[in-house]
Amino acid sequence: MDNNHKKLKRDIYFRELEKLQLDLVKMHEWVKSTGYRLVVVFEGRDAAGKGGVIKRITQRLNPRICRVVALGVPTEREKTQWYFQRYIPHLPAAGEIVLFDRSWYNRAGIERVMDYCTEDEYWDFLRSCPRFEEMIIHSGISLVKYWFSVSDEEQEKRFIERINDPLKRWKFSEMDLASRTNWVDYSKAKDEMFIYTDTKVAPWYVVNADDKRRARLNCIHHLLSLIPYKEIKHKKIKLPPVNKEGYIRPPMSEQTFVPEMY
Repeated sequence: MDNNHKKLKRDIYFRELEKLQLDLVKMHEWVKSTGYRLVVVFEGRDAAGKGGVIKRITQRLNPRICRVVALGVPTEREKTQWYFQRYIPHLPAAGEIVLFDRSWYNRAGIERVMDYCTEDEYWDFLRSCPRFEEMIIHSGISLVKYWFSVSDEEQEKRFIERINDPLKRWKFSEMDLASRTNWVDYSKAKDEMFIYTDTKVAPWYVVNADDKRRARLNCIHHLLSLIPYKEIKHKKIKLPPVNKEGYIRPPMSEQTFVPEMY
């Protein structure tokens, strides 16, 4: 992104975000109504803004329809499974949207750079991944992949903000330190990953993420443009009157209320 590009103003950002979130609601209602299945993969460097856009996508949606999957470190048992096996149970059923906050691409990124996998495991992943994603798509699931690109200067700024802000300190980890130390290695790993997995069937979409607000809006707008949704017409709802006949509320003194501190 052009460093001279001014950051998006707050009022413009929230106005546009509200419009996009309204369309997201329409889209997820269409998904439920039609039985559409959607998987969205969010990858990128640490502090690139993946979590921020996921939060804005899910903010107004029904969590029973749109859910986030963010798997932790694999268990000893999972380490002995076929690599893709632990991701398969999280794929959507009819009428569901699944957002992967990091995904099977851990193997091509952190596992590759930090030597958490062997050379054979790594190259087997690069060969197998395109076929795995083709299987997902051929089963009728729509797959969208986003890579959030952030400059080293902006990443450093965000890391410092995390360290100094008590509300964000929990976001900073030892892996964040490693991502700075191994910046070039992560860049090479990403480039190699794209060579093998940026396919016509399942392409990578790169999001310029130095400006968080623009990145969120651009990503959501693009995602909506890929889904062939239509607005679902709802029946008019008329609330019936409440029938309180025969009901006597117990004395309020017999209930334990939360202290009203505010």
